[in-house]
Amino acid sequence: MKITRLILCVFLCVIVGSVSGFFTVGEIEGWYATLNKPGLNPPNWIFGPVWTLLYIMMGVALYFFWITKSEKNKRSGYVLFYIQLALNFLWSLFFFKMHNPIIALVDIVLLIITILTTMFLFRKISVNAFYLLIPYLLWVCFATWLNYQIIQLNPGI
Repeated sequence: MKITRLILCVFLCVIVGSVSGFFTVGEIEGWYATLNKPGLNPPNWIFGPVWTLLYIMMGVALYFFWITKSEKNKRSGYVLFYIQLALNFLWSLFFFKMHNPIIALVDIVLLIITILTTMFLFRKISVNAFYLLIPYLLWVCFATWLNYQIIQLNPGI
């Protein structure tokens, strides 16, 4: 049943985001609050709703990819999607839990490359899946800039 597949895809992405958020929550008021941040840094409350929406959109994109009849590049698409999901998860660990924005920056640059590769592979199979990942890519690019700025504004971290 297709609705079950949709729920499974969205659930997978939201669960990864929720576990990632678990590592982030305690650090927002702790270590992260002590950092110098750029003027364009959004208020902390914005991150939860934005990421929730993005994880839902990622799940729907995965669903569109899954239900498409084409079998060409399907395995590669799944592998890339799960790699980008893992890199996304690891960024929170590196940045918030390990307090290491430099390793987090390396991770997030790899994440951008993986998202782009995933998007272009998804586009060959499902244009809807491709378009659903555009906001995610843009937000991760913004997060990359924020990560870089935090490194610049906090020498020695």
